[in-house]
Amino acid sequence: MTKSDLDQLRLAYKQAVDDWVNAIRAEEALATEDHSMVAMEKWDDAHFREQDAQKKAKDARDAYKDELRRVNYGI
Repeated sequence: MTKSDLDQLRLAYKQAVDDWVNAIRAEEALATEDHSMVAMEKWDDAHFREQDAQKKAKDARDAYKDELRRVNYGI
């Protein structure tokens, strides 16, 4: 694993976190005064997208940490 490879993993993690933050903000924006079923369904859909983005961020973090451990500790 080269420094460039580690940099790519770090950047992938940072991008995944940015995507997650954007998904959280999109979900929050849908918590409006519109109490209709349609609005609730859009809000729920945004929540599912947020959960998917969170999983991608955690997976990217784990991949980066695993490689850091391998490089730094040989495990």
